[in-house]
Amino acid sequence: MSDAGTSPSLTVLVVDDDYRVASVHVGFVDAVPGFRVAGQAHSAADALRLAGELRPDLVLMDIYLPDGDGLQVVRQLLAGPSAPAVIVISAANDVATVRQAVQLGALHYLVKPFGFAQLAERLTAFRRAYDDLNGLPTEATQHDIDRIFDLLRPGTPTQADALRRLAPTLQSVYDAVAASQGSLSANDVASAIGISRTTAQRALTQLEQSDVLKLELRYGATGRPEHRYGVKRR
Repeated sequence: MSDAGTSPSLTVLVVDDDYRVASVHVGFVDAVPGFRVAGQAHSAADALRLAGELRPDLVLMDIYLPDGDGLQVVRQLLAGPSAPAVIVISAANDVATVRQAVQLGALHYLVKPFGFAQLAERLTAFRRAYDDLNGLPTEATQHDIDRIFDLLRPGTPTQADALRRLAPTLQSVYDAVAASQGSLSANDVASAIGISRTTAQRALTQLEQSDVLKLELRYGATGRPEHRYGVKRR
């Protein structure tokens, strides 16, 4: 079985109608070893076009798109000659929609909003199964097939798992917060490790969504509350 650290990265197309949400998901994917984002699409038409041009290994597919239904895009993608794997990412949690995604052949289904650890667990499981499948001979035994499907099932993510998968910048931000006596703001983190405030805020948001940091709101006399972050103890 191949090692994600030495094998070529699997390419991912992120599809979401919300540019801000898409950028968060891009950050999540890029933080998982063995994966890289090949492109972003914000409509059904762009998703089909980019999937044809980029031929990604995996598509993260939103359902509610401005010009169509994401599940119809999934139908077309999976019917093609070079079908990618698909993970549906949507706020829709009604059984009819979930059933249709399963029937179409979606690999997994994540209800938004979700944290880094939830997506990372599924990406890692997909990577293991992908590498194992590519290492099989021309014909598979039932044992081989059972193993592939077992590998696709993610385990229960833990805080330790999430911390082990952190990209270098996320790790540095987490370490800065963990080393503090209390909570830190994005400005505090930026000054502590020498990155921009925007980068610090993006990393803090990802870490909070991954359930390893907690968000605290500090209210002053006037104006908006200050966002501060501390380590989430288990």
